[in-house]
Amino acid sequence: MRPFELTAPTTVEAALASPGTFLAGGTTLVDLMKLNVLAPQQVQDINELPLRGIDTGDGLRIGALERMSDVAEHPGVYPAISRALLQSASQQLRNMASIGGNLMQRTRCTYFRDVATPCNRREPGSGCPAISGANRMHAVLGTSDSCAAAHASDLAVALVALDAEVRLLSAAGSRTAKLADFYRLPGDSPEVEHDLRPGELIGEIVVPRLDWASRSTYVKVRDRQSYEFALCSAAVALDVQDSRIADARVAVGGVATVPWRLPAVEEALRGAPATTESFEAAASLAADGARPLSGNAFKVSLLKRTVVRALLELTEGSRL
Repeated sequence: MRPFELTAPTTVEAALASPGTFLAGGTTLVDLMKLNVLAPQQVQDINELPLRGIDTGDGLRIGALERMSDVAEHPGVYPAISRALLQSASQQLRNMASIGGNLMQRTRCTYFRDVATPCNRREPGSGCPAISGANRMHAVLGTSDSCAAAHASDLAVALVALDAEVRLLSAAGSRTAKLADFYRLPGDSPEVEHDLRPGELIGEIVVPRLDWASRSTYVKVRDRQSYEFALCSAAVALDVQDSRIADARVAVGGVATVPWRLPAVEEALRGAPATTESFEAAASLAADGARPLSGNAFKVSLLKRTVVRALLELTEGSRL
């Protein structure tokens, strides 16, 4: 790790007026600094900023500095969000990691984290060895010839499914952005991962009120049941009335370069009976546009099965 200057502002105004990389839980940033993937000269410890609180009065508002464990255990949090958080990391990491930091975490692509190898995200124009190399964990959706790194956040998948927004703070004021629009596809510039502008800080996450999101879940498929990143995941919410699906929200992770909403699957579910056959027919659209690599073609069928599994989890054994 290279030397850096550490400051600890106590107001949002002071944090936004000073240069430096923001540090909350540090569960991603410190790792990358140790690997010399990131080498900020100035780091701001923002843990004293007033960016906390969980409000479930009308929808859901979560302060960016809330810890993952506290949000997961809050009784008013939608099940898809809670389950995504509980499956994201070990208890120790959930106790440390912040919600804002979770949304900003970097890819776990081994080429990105190994400074001895090229990586377009780390060093634009250097190349992407994953395209023809070890790519079992990589994305099949939203990729480009420049990058196929899978997005790492479980929480972001659940939030995108539920139309969440982020409130972004800057010295000039604040703005809101749909989380689904906040993340950028790699295209020809994979080093631009999101729409956070210089001098901005995530202040809070806002999830619109959705009464039927109480029937929601998050299913994560991974190589081992304990702390591991997703091979594929699905966040699903269903509004079922008289045994038919009135509305649906579906997003997937582990298979795309950003949290991936599936509007075609949602549309196929609306008005359909809540049956395995309907779920399978809708899920057959989940991998449209997929570009599998040499080592991850299995994710195409896994994606479809994971969506069906999440839908069945919400409906099997219940009176519809």
